[in-house]
Amino acid sequence: MIRDLALPITLIGASALVGYVGWSGSALTLPVSVAFPILWSLSSSRRTAATVSAAYFLAASRGLPQGVSAFYQSDILPGMVLWLVASLGFVLVHTALWTHKLGWARPIRYVLAMVTMAVPPFGILGWAHPITAAGILFPGWGWIGLILMAAGLAALTTRYRPAAAIAFGGLWLSSAACWTSTNLDRDWQGVDLQFGSSLGRDVSLARYHALDLNISAQRHAGISVIVLPESALGFWTPTTERWWIEQLKGAGVSLVAGAAVVTDTGYDNVLIRVTPAGGEVVYRERMPVPGSMWQPWSQFTGSAGGARAQFFANPTIDMDGRRAAPLICYEQLLVWPILQSMLFDPDVIVAVGNGWWTAGTSIIAIQRASVEAWARLFDKPLVMSFNT
Repeated sequence: MIRDLALPITLIGASALVGYVGWSGSALTLPVSVAFPILWSLSSSRRTAATVSAAYFLAASRGLPQGVSAFYQSDILPGMVLWLVASLGFVLVHTALWTHKLGWARPIRYVLAMVTMAVPPFGILGWAHPITAAGILFPGWGWIGLILMAAGLAALTTRYRPAAAIAFGGLWLSSAACWTSTNLDRDWQGVDLQFGSSLGRDVSLARYHALDLNISAQRHAGISVIVLPESALGFWTPTTERWWIEQLKGAGVSLVAGAAVVTDTGYDNVLIRVTPAGGEVVYRERMPVPGSMWQPWSQFTGSAGGARAQFFANPTIDMDGRRAAPLICYEQLLVWPILQSMLFDPDVIVAVGNGWWTAGTSIIAIQRASVEAWARLFDKPLVMSFNT
């Protein structure tokens, strides 16, 4: 009996450790997550595969309960419930596609699991995807690197896993030895803020003056575009637009900042571009946070107020002759938004977030690591702006 339980317990414990270390918030630890398909494929039953999958996902997303508790200013219980619910997609997919058959069955099914968790509908909860490590193992290889990464992950589920693991290990060591700082864009600059939960909620004149002072204090010479975090401008109104137009006159820069635009059924989480000539919405978030922002059930209950999901709309924005791939907050944890943007070969990746509610967790660090990995894979300059 004890011998029968030894392997499942070992696999479950190892899977939790892989999720915890791989998604610790450092880009260099992302390759640890490639051990998950090994553990999944070694499961001796569908039940074990389900538990191994749950252990990995729950460990990787461990900051969610505390973050939800802070966001809603409640006890930990709602966060625990949402944490478990969020894991269901990952667990169901990997449980349903697990097989005891050997040969080509397992790698083919794992590829199906990878694709399923990368695109909607299951991709909506596709956090902690091991393929994100492609940017660390194959920096600059682009789509070829992504294909090689997928092939390598599939190989880890076969009897050739030792060779694949050794190859991945060698690539990891090589990447770590040659590690350099992220390639920053020379014309765009992200400004980090520490305004806490008041950002986007305090729309007073004093707050806008504080934002303007932050921009002036942090602006580098030669910068043409300043990027501010998600929700930085609050609700976008004609009055807000006029105020920022006045501030930018003679400044020699354009502003890209997060805001909210009210619609008939709720609001859009957007990026606004402001110049001395005027302001305009340049990006509408493709995937707002499910539950707290995106509430698809509201159309059936008759309620309103949630953020709209654009899914595959506006994958890039054009500014001053340059094409940017925008990612707002939650999108940085997913796979399909960045890959859809990369299809259009953007010149720069722009990642913004409002993570005041993540204090004490590694969520923002994981977002940064994920975006950095994608930027390295496709060799794109990266601009980031977060509020804490």
